[in-house]
Amino acid sequence: MNARLSLSLTLTAILLTCGAAAPAAAQQANMTFFVTSAGPGKGADLGGLAGADAHCQKLATSAGAGAKTWRAYLSTQGAGAVNARDRIGKGPWVNAKGVTVAKDVAELHGTNNLTKQTALSEKGDVINGRGDTPNRHDILTGSQADGTAFSPDKDMTCKNWTSGTEGSAMLGHSDRTGLDTTPPSLSWNASHVTRGGCTQDNLKSTGGDGLLYCFASN
Repeated sequence: MNARLSLSLTLTAILLTCGAAAPAAAQQANMTFFVTSAGPGKGADLGGLAGADAHCQKLATSAGAGAKTWRAYLSTQGAGAVNARDRIGKGPWVNAKGVTVAKDVAELHGTNNLTKQTALSEKGDVINGRGDTPNRHDILTGSQADGTAFSPDKDMTCKNWTSGTEGSAMLGHSDRTGLDTTPPSLSWNASHVTRGGCTQDNLKSTGGDGLLYCFASN
């Protein structure tokens, strides 16, 4: 192969690669929903809502969608309790592949389009679910099925996302799959509580990794 032909083939390969990457990058820039590819690594100690939001913002920025304001789908309890559904904007929300998961808050908490194939990370990757190794489908929410906060009589938010040891947290299943076909097992935001506590190991023990749902609120 002569040098001129080799150079031509190399340039063609580069152009094809760039052409494939450009649409993907554009889609990610337009995404308004994702599941975090990783948690902060301190169990359910997220640094409160502010820390969780900052984590969403950081990952969105790394994917080229940092121009939006990102919020973690989390509720808090007690005085000044916050409902997750009230902090994520109005929608619609689309994933990194441009697929709509819900057009508004009502649909998100009703007949949404959240599945293992649509609840993608900020990178556009599928999150491991039931049957995968490791299973990572447990997503921190601290919320009831309608997206509202729990009463303060039982900790469902690992001390409002400031404890990596004490308490417990409500979790959802990003793949909408569980041990059976009951509504909790299929719930994306209110499936079951953490087992044993709020450490990273506690989260992993039931199929989690400290992951969050992130929504663009603007």
